Amino acid sequence: MDKKVVTFGEIMLRLSPPGFLRFVQARSFEAIYGGGEANVAIALANFGVPVDYVTRLPPHEIGDACLNYLRQFGVGTEKIIRGGDRLGIYFLEKGAVQRGSKVIYDRANSSLATIQPGMIDWERVFSDACWFHWTGITPAISRGAAETCLEAVKKAKDMGLTVSCDLNYRSKLWKWGKSPREVMGELVKYADIAIGNEEDAEKVFGIKAPGVDVLRGKVEAEKYLYVAKRLMEMFPNLGKVAITLRGSISASHNTWSGVLYDGENFYTAPTYDITHIVDRVGGGDAFAAGLIYGLLRFGDDPQRALNFAVAAGCLKHTIIGDANILTVEEVEKVAAGIVSGRVSR
Repeated sequence: MDKKVVTFGEIMLRLSPPGFLRFVQARSFEAIYGGGEANVAIALANFGVPVDYVTRLPPHEIGDACLNYLRQFGVGTEKIIRGGDRLGIYFLEKGAVQRGSKVIYDRANSSLATIQPGMIDWERVFSDACWFHWTGITPAISRGAAETCLEAVKKAKDMGLTVSCDLNYRSKLWKWGKSPREVMGELVKYADIAIGNEEDAEKVFGIKAPGVDVLRGKVEAEKYLYVAKRLMEMFPNLGKVAITLRGSISASHNTWSGVLYDGENFYTAPTYDITHIVDRVGGGDAFAAGLIYGLLRFGDDPQRALNFAVAAGCLKHTIIGDANILTVEEVEKVAAGIVSGRVSR
């Protein structure tokens, strides 16, 4: 596939206590790198899609290590700029059974948080690309990150790229002054495809699926047609809305599915029963990458694209770390209903 995708956002150092230890029990932390848009880039690279990841990294060895992490998966890093003092960090405590996972952010004044418009040459970044993906995490970080993201989406549309956004609401990040609705409302005007989980539209734009109780794990696909239609009414520029549906039975046991609406047809994917979650962080990013890949490859078959995306998100729950390290063949096998997990030899 020769169509290049560009993603933009913050990548952080992820520190987790070994296994299922709690923060207060930890005497060591497992280190890896992760961030929504980087996760999408890595997954796409594994699917064979040319992809450039754009961010701002500190000009020291931790920034170098992060670059090396991205390069090992074939992600294009030449558009990354260097500057600022530090890489953001997030601490992850993995939940189990009835104890939910916890995230603590340590990303204030990071290199990406202190970015300003004009630092990135977006015309150069998009010169060989057909698709731009961003998420609601980036504008939540700081005013400068929000303004740089707006600069990017405007240039992407001017240059004829398809623009996708993952609404990705993070309550712990929106602290810099403006409301999520105000900031995201301006940004989503430039998107062709909106992606969200079962409650992002409610948290950002006040659009709630009727009769759904997310906290009790009850998410019915047909209820999200209302959400998709309302988003399209609010943003007439949108051509597609995709929503992941996670039923949280416990921290270790989820159901997983998704829907896609294109303004005329409402597609629903199979529901997977994930009974022993290894690592659920990045499931939505895996879905987003799967959808981008699916629409690029099966653009005339939205159902197949959705099924691929949901299968990719399902498999992410089996992989430790933020990113979905899978081949197209592995995802297609699950999308075809082969879910026995038998040894391949």
